[in-house]
Amino acid sequence: MTAAPQPHAPDQPHDLVGIGIGPFNLSLAALADGVHGGLATAFYEQRPAFHWHPGLLLDGATLQVPFLADLVTLADPASPWSFLNYLRTRERLFPFYFSERFHIQRAEYDAYCRWVSDHLPGLHFGHQVDAVRWNAERDAFEVDFTQLDADGEAEALGRAYTRNVAVGVGTQPYIPEPLKPLAEAPAVPVIHSSAYLDHRQRLLAAEHITVIGSGQSGAEVFLDLLRARPAGREKITWLARTEAFAPMEYSKLGLEHFTPDYSRYFHALPESVRDDLGPRQWQLHKGIDADTIAAIHDELYQRTLHGGWPDAVLTPGVSVRTAGRVGTTKVELHLEHLQQGTRSRLTTDAVVLATGYRERPLGQLLAGLDAYIRRDAAERPRIDDQFRIVLDPSVTGSVYVQNAERHTHGVGAPDLGLAAWRSATILNSLTGKDPYPLPSRTAFTSFGLERREAPRVPAQQPALTPLVQGH
Repeated sequence: MTAAPQPHAPDQPHDLVGIGIGPFNLSLAALADGVHGGLATAFYEQRPAFHWHPGLLLDGATLQVPFLADLVTLADPASPWSFLNYLRTRERLFPFYFSERFHIQRAEYDAYCRWVSDHLPGLHFGHQVDAVRWNAERDAFEVDFTQLDADGEAEALGRAYTRNVAVGVGTQPYIPEPLKPLAEAPAVPVIHSSAYLDHRQRLLAAEHITVIGSGQSGAEVFLDLLRARPAGREKITWLARTEAFAPMEYSKLGLEHFTPDYSRYFHALPESVRDDLGPRQWQLHKGIDADTIAAIHDELYQRTLHGGWPDAVLTPGVSVRTAGRVGTTKVELHLEHLQQGTRSRLTTDAVVLATGYRERPLGQLLAGLDAYIRRDAAERPRIDDQFRIVLDPSVTGSVYVQNAERHTHGVGAPDLGLAAWRSATILNSLTGKDPYPLPSRTAFTSFGLERREAPRVPAQQPALTPLVQGH
């Protein structure tokens, strides 16, 4: 049962203020709602409503994690904010049961999260957080925000005080440097995949389309474009830096890299080892779902049944060195094949950049705390095993981060499957109790050697004269 909201006096600090309302802070808010005795919380988001990757909600596209990786279930299966309870309230539980789906569609996950955001108390959309400071006199953080009207214009200013902050501002689309000038000029469509559906018709009208990026988004965009183009006149090129259009690691033991056990193991490694390990694990999270690869191959094969090959080029191992415009309606990409050491040029009418996302920088948002933040050798915030930014001891409150800790916690940081566990860890830390008891072991794999004392070397014994039996 949902805990009764904690009454909050305006002059008293909140227990927790969340900045950003994506899936991760929504998970934190949902689990905070169930803490016995209640917590005084407020979560702020500048967007007018919850939306999860709306530009990639392609028909039939599914999550790459099971439906159990909802906002709460892996920490509290009895929570009223679970996906199964969402289905129950929509009278869709039996249809879901008979559909036998383990991986739900992205559009359904988005609808579920919007249901939670519409009913969960303490969420404030249309509120842009501008600054966070430590107020030593109040022994609390100051969170300044701007309330926005329906058009996104400033309407009012406000300030909240809180003992703890949770930053969950998400990631932002990454556009490689050579393509930034093209993406910023509207004459030729150079679109990041995050906005694909908004520009789909314009892209389909282009004579030739190039997709750049070998991850799941690139594969889904390529497949969608391919299905929409006439056979023999597809005119699509798919380029990737990776050495192959590789499947995502999805074996049972491979998936144990997305367990709390591995997060704890990774966090305990030396900083230099973590930095070296991260890029080498790309196939754990940047590969392509095997079903999507199969669907692409099936579609290409289908187009050979009556002779000829589809006019589609799929080339891995290629980087875009530079790019420029040809006239006013085309783009020229200067390519280099990494293994061959060869270079070429490609003229195209539209580009989709499936080039992934990067953590949104926290420097401006947390500028008021900069003097208190402890940093690593690469000037990144140090983050402890409870997802707190390491601050000067004079700051008695905590700043928690969600999906800004890949450098300290590994590939599981952006994974939806660890959302509920991380949120529960944060709430256990924040309350100093265990409102959500967590398992001590979550993987069959032991990722490191058990630390034991080295065996003692016995003191050297004096040499003994062997006894020789006489004849």
